[in-house]
This record gives sequence, C-alpha cells and structure tokens, in this order.
Amino acid sequence: MASIPALAPAESTLPEFIWDEALIRRYDLSGPRYTSYPTAVEFNQNYPVEDMVKAAARSKASSRPLSLYTHLPFCAHLCYYCACNKVITKKRDKAMPYVERVLKEAAIQSRLFGADRPVKQLHWGGGTPTFLPKDVMEHLMAGYAELFNLQTGDDRDYSVEIDPREVAHDTLQTLWDLGFNRISLGVQDVNPKVQKAVNRIQPRDMTEAVLNEARHIGFRSINLDLIYGLPHQTPESFAETLETVIEMSPDRLSVFSYAHLPERFYPQTRIVADTLPTPQQKLTILHNTINRLLEAGYEYIGMDHFAKPDDSLAVAQREGRLHRNFQGYTTHSDCDLVSLGVSAIGQANDAYFQNNHDLPAWEASIDAGQLAITKGVNLTQDDRIRRWVIGQLICQFRLDRQLFTEVWQEDLDRYFTDELYRLKPMIQDELIADDGNVLQVQPAGRLLIRAICQIFDLYRKEGASKRFSRII
Repeated sequence: MASIPALAPAESTLPEFIWDEALIRRYDLSGPRYTSYPTAVEFNQNYPVEDMVKAAARSKASSRPLSLYTHLPFCAHLCYYCACNKVITKKRDKAMPYVERVLKEAAIQSRLFGADRPVKQLHWGGGTPTFLPKDVMEHLMAGYAELFNLQTGDDRDYSVEIDPREVAHDTLQTLWDLGFNRISLGVQDVNPKVQKAVNRIQPRDMTEAVLNEARHIGFRSINLDLIYGLPHQTPESFAETLETVIEMSPDRLSVFSYAHLPERFYPQTRIVADTLPTPQQKLTILHNTINRLLEAGYEYIGMDHFAKPDDSLAVAQREGRLHRNFQGYTTHSDCDLVSLGVSAIGQANDAYFQNNHDLPAWEASIDAGQLAITKGVNLTQDDRIRRWVIGQLICQFRLDRQLFTEVWQEDLDRYFTDELYRLKPMIQDELIADDGNVLQVQPAGRLLIRAICQIFDLYRKEGASKRFSRII
C-alpha cells in the first residue's frame, strides 16, 4: 500500500458523553494510552541503528511532510508528581552545550530524512523549554532553519510547553518571533495547599498574565494542563480550580490523572500517600470535571482532552481527520516524526525509534558523530493495520468497514473475527454499537476508549499489563 487516503468524515455529530459508574468499575483496568502502536513497551531494547537509517530513507522517498520534536530536559524546579525525563538545575549555562549537540544530531537526521520536506508541525517539550535563555532559543531555531524546511504559513502547528514560573518579560515575544503559534501552559492546580504539597507554587495571576500576554501577541489554541489525584485535592477544591480555569477560557484543556508510582519515579517519594484523594474521590472529580466542561461549552475530544467547538482539534474530529501521536492529539496525520534530544522518540510510516534515555550516554553518541538510537521497532503489515484501527477508534470514535477495505484491501470481519467476538460484551454493555457498517463508540464508551482499543491490540491479547496506568 503506497499511501493512505484521507479519512471519511463522520456522518453526524458525535454523541454526548454518558457516565456509567458500574461500567467504569468493570472496565477500569490498566492499559496503554496509545500514543503509538505498538506501544513503547514493545520496543526492541537493542534496536539496530541501521534499521532506523533504512526507515528514514523510505520516509525520505515518500516526500511526506515532517513533524519536528525536541526534548529539552532542564528544569529549575522539581515538581514532585513529575514522571518526565528531566535534569533539575539552576545553571542556565548547561543549555547551550545541550542545544549544540541537538543541532549536531539534527544535521545527521536532516540528511537522512531530507532537508527539503516541509515541517508542518514543530514542538518543544521537556523538561521546561522556557528554561532556555533567549539567545539559546534563537540559536536552536536558527540552526533548524538551516537544516530543515521550516514553514511560515497559517496552517503550521508550532507549539511549545511553557512553565509560567519560567517566563521572562520577553519570552513570549521571542517565541512568537521564532515562529511558534501555539503554547501549552502547565497549571496542574491553582489551590495553594495542593501547589505547596507538589512543590509548584504558581499564583493564579502569574498564569493569567502569561495567558493574556500570549493572546495579545497572537498565539492560538492555547492549552492549559491540569492534574487530578494530587495531594489534598477534593471534589470541592478541584471544582474551584476548574471554575478559575474556565474563567481564563483556554481554547484547549488537558486534564490528566496522577499515577502515584514512587517506586518508579523517585520525586514522587516526597508525596505523602495519605494526603492523596481516594479512588472514589478521583472518580467523582473526573465525573464532575467532564460534566462542568461540557456545560461550559467544551467538547470532549477523548483521552483527557477537551477543546472549544471552533478549535482545530474539535473541527478535525468532526471531519474525521484527527490523529494521535507521541505529542497527543494532532491534526497532522500525514507527518513523519523527527525527534531530537535525550529519550526522544521518532517515527516513520513503518518504524519507531528512541534515543538513549541516559543524558551522558546520549551526549557521548552525539559527540562521536553518531545517532543515539537505542530502542525501536519495525512495524509489520499487521502492526500498521491495527495502528490504523486503534487510531480510528481513539480519535474519531468510529470504525467504518468500507473505509477499512478501501485503505487496506481487507475485509474487517474476516481480519478481526476473534476481536469482534471479544467485543460482544462491550456491545451488550452499550460501550460500542455495530450496525453492520460502522462500529460506533457510544456515549458510555468514550471514557473507556482505551479498553475498547485493547481488544484490537495483539500484544495485549493475554490481558492488561501492570506496566501501564489504569484507564481511569
């Protein structure tokens, strides 16, 4: 199959959300978030760099546009809930040597993937990208402009994660001048007691000032991140946080569940388990949050994400062209992903590959003029088919038999005979409906979409893995 045609739009507006606590308790197991398929736990721990080079060559020949991701690991402050790959330091002089290495890595990948392919999507994540001083930001983007075909059109999606505590007077203007047009602000909670317990003191007026300045400059689709399940949160306290956030009126909201895993993430050992909300309180918080955001006019995109009806994510979902990758939901389904920096994961149409997670080891590879790829997976045809199916379900909330046949030249019922049999209890429970033409996720199934997707996950066929967080 040479290319995948555009997705067919949904015939009608997606149904509203329904909360069914009995079903939630029945299906709330652990499971992947499906930012990729196969998921990262299936990556080969000794992935040959030669395989990545071959995948990049195939990608280059396709002339598909690119998405460019950069992992910037530095943070000036340690947030106790954080499970990201980061380096806590106050030394801003660490930024330039890291960026110089990123540009060395970028030069290698630019040759492999092709320097002339349009970069439709660009994202700086971390860590705290705004840890970088102004001159370092400018140096990084100037280097990218030499190595890649950066875009200036309105349809570009150039985004950056922002910690409002790490925003100088000229930071936002600098980012705008460098070509960024979207931002995501980390908030988590506006309650002072919660903020103190997770070591993230961030007054409301600080967040609001950044938000207002960003709007004034011209940034669009501004996202705010919240986390529920943090210490000292209650349904009442989080409802107050939510009202504050709704008043700020972001275009998008991400509301993530905190997974307390101190045995895996050392910073979380500083969080006292007794101060965390109970599982029932977390369910109540989530239920109230979804209801309130829908009432406030946001649409439930799925998997923790909400957007205003006129936001590009909501429009893309209604038109059947929403996509999901390592940055979450996106409108750019046609991009291969070039990822730079420590632990970053790249993607071609038929392979995933990940850089070394260890900073000194990543640095050593780059200094030696080599790629730092250590993990990855080459996709089989079956992997690609299942990735497409899971993408349809998790993004569009529907799976069209005719479209499946057009794209893959396969009959869905024959290909997924076993999966459709195992889906029957979910049909009986009205999580998903099957009219013979389309599998349509029902209002009660939207919250449990990860459970539905797992039916089509060959690697999860024996059941959920403890390596994943719980679905709710």
